[in-house]
Amino acid sequence: MTQEIFIGEERDSGEETLIDTSKARALFVCGKRGTGKSYSLGNVIEEVNREMTDTVPLVVDPMGIYWTMAEPNDEQQDLLWDWGMQPTGFDTTILVPGDPTERYGPEVYDEMMRRGIEIESLRLNPSDISPDGWCELFDLNINKPMGIALYRAVRSLNESQDFFDLDELIEEVEYDEKANERTVDALVNRLEMAHEWGIFSDSYTDIWNNLDPSRINILDVSVLDPGKYGLRNLVVYVLTKKIFDERSKARRREELQLSSDIPKVWLFIDEAHNFAPSGSSSLAKDTLIRWIKEGRQPGLSLGIATQQPSAVSSDVVSQMDLIFCHKITTRTDIQSLNELSQEYMGSQLKTYIKKIDKVGEAVCVDDEREVVKQVQMRPRMSQHGGSGA
Repeated sequence: MTQEIFIGEERDSGEETLIDTSKARALFVCGKRGTGKSYSLGNVIEEVNREMTDTVPLVVDPMGIYWTMAEPNDEQQDLLWDWGMQPTGFDTTILVPGDPTERYGPEVYDEMMRRGIEIESLRLNPSDISPDGWCELFDLNINKPMGIALYRAVRSLNESQDFFDLDELIEEVEYDEKANERTVDALVNRLEMAHEWGIFSDSYTDIWNNLDPSRINILDVSVLDPGKYGLRNLVVYVLTKKIFDERSKARRREELQLSSDIPKVWLFIDEAHNFAPSGSSSLAKDTLIRWIKEGRQPGLSLGIATQQPSAVSSDVVSQMDLIFCHKITTRTDIQSLNELSQEYMGSQLKTYIKKIDKVGEAVCVDDEREVVKQVQMRPRMSQHGGSGA
């Protein structure tokens, strides 16, 4: 059975533009600042929440702007009525790495709660990070003493127990007879610092307890500094790896007609060049590439947005089967997008991009149906938080 979501109207004919979501999709939204990139991503998030009741919408928010989806878009009420729609606030849960009150401050936290926005603390299981991941987190070479010692400690704990906390990892390093004192002290200092980040759990945390298919789940990584240790990437890496692994197991059960309580997930990431950069590595990059290349079978969709298409890894962009391109003017970005041109388009993608003449308009390329259209994206029902102050 075909399942579709509504994203807008074709510019010339006025016909509704619908996207087939019967199977997992890979969506790429791009456009320079102020052309509607984040707005359009929000449209799809709304539609997934409304129409795909068996799928968890999970939004990675590096700018702290998507919480406004809990508020109705009263500012565009007349426009919404013209489209046969009305302002609507969506049930929203904000997932905050660490202590929400500390991250937001008491006043902001209390006001968001007063508005009915559900806020939950998200803590990571140290044991969910691979030995390689721990070494990459601290930028340690696994062929040098500190990297070898940390890798050995994590692997040893993984082999002996299902869960371990930071204190147990520190203890494992301290009792490593193969590492010299200087190496041990340096590693312990780094792990003690990780305590101060406030994002690790002291007991096993099940991510599925935080994800609700009936709500828009927003992972607010804007509360974490995009600094040296890549904590934003760490959180995304741990969650996407966990979700991918468990959803893959659930899919095998479903194919055997066995029960499963692990829902499908549509992951949305704004400012995606920070998580899957072109020409460099990040903690989350390999997992996201795996998600997009192998996620269709377990029912994992991905929607990413960026102002800089050329800054996103080609391993990610080349796998996209659905593109919403708003106005782009930078030559390198146009060239990057033009490489996605397909034979069924009739002409190069850059030709269509040049025809865009107003905010909210996008070129829609749908590989599933092999069509390309100039589309006026529909207005948001919820409040858009991405406009300038």
